[in-house]
Amino acid sequence: MSRLNHARRIDAEAAAWLARLEGEPDPHVSPALDAWLAKDPAHASAFARASEIWAILPRAARYGEEEARMHRTAGSGMRLRPLVALAASLVLGLGVLWWSLGGPDRYSTSPGEQQVATLRDGSRIALNTDSRVGVQFDQSRRHIRLDRGEAMFEVAHDADRPFVVIAGDTRIEALGTVFIVRRTREEVIVTLIKGEVAVSRSEQGAPGAPDAAMVLRPGERLTEPQAGPARIEAASVEAATAWRRGQTVFEDTPLGAAVTELNRYGGPAIVIQDPRVAALPISGVFTTNAPDFAEAVAELHGLSVERRENALHLGR
Repeated sequence: MSRLNHARRIDAEAAAWLARLEGEPDPHVSPALDAWLAKDPAHASAFARASEIWAILPRAARYGEEEARMHRTAGSGMRLRPLVALAASLVLGLGVLWWSLGGPDRYSTSPGEQQVATLRDGSRIALNTDSRVGVQFDQSRRHIRLDRGEAMFEVAHDADRPFVVIAGDTRIEALGTVFIVRRTREEVIVTLIKGEVAVSRSEQGAPGAPDAAMVLRPGERLTEPQAGPARIEAASVEAATAWRRGQTVFEDTPLGAAVTELNRYGGPAIVIQDPRVAALPISGVFTTNAPDFAEAVAELHGLSVERRENALHLGR
């Protein structure tokens, strides 16, 4: 069975499950659906797509309610299953169109926002604050482009279709793994959480003909600056994934650099005008909430916090 036919079969099954849920009440449906969803990450993705498509068919839902009222008024014993089946067939048809067109190919977050997206292959992308990715799948490859910000990738294994992330000139290829990529104006940082990734440089982010790859092991971080050689060093997985828990971790980080990091998360901006204050070293685990961070730092270093024009000024 071709990959496209396999995807269509899963979409058909998802539409059928949705029809059963929306049809006559049956206490056995939910446990059976849970078992089907647990079999394959692609099942969950297909069911999520079917549910999203169902949600954009409000007329079908309203028509179903009107028809039900008509039958109750007339004393008819007719069931609504044909209507539900029709709506499910629309879900399936739109689902196939969704697959053939590649579905939504962009995900983004605003400052202070985070988002998790499940892709058609079952892979997941968690976007940190102020980030944007583009997704392009076909029968031979899975390509993700990180335009800006930071994202965590949980890759569903598919040996026939490499999962490749392009961030500027940096190319990261993975099979069945978890890793984080952060792109700034100055550098690209790749942190491997689980599995194995190969990182190389492609001219202008082109997908072909990359340089010799550097292979990372879990707990390693590769930093590739715009100019100069890349470096690999040990990394704390807890620190790298802290943003997923609404936290950030600093270790002897200059306060100015820590404030720059915190300001990415939106809210009132933290401002430091005294270079001596900006040079103070900061260590610890902090929330990404600007007021909480400012108050904690002020208490640690005996600083003052003054709110002016929706900004928090830290000083002596």
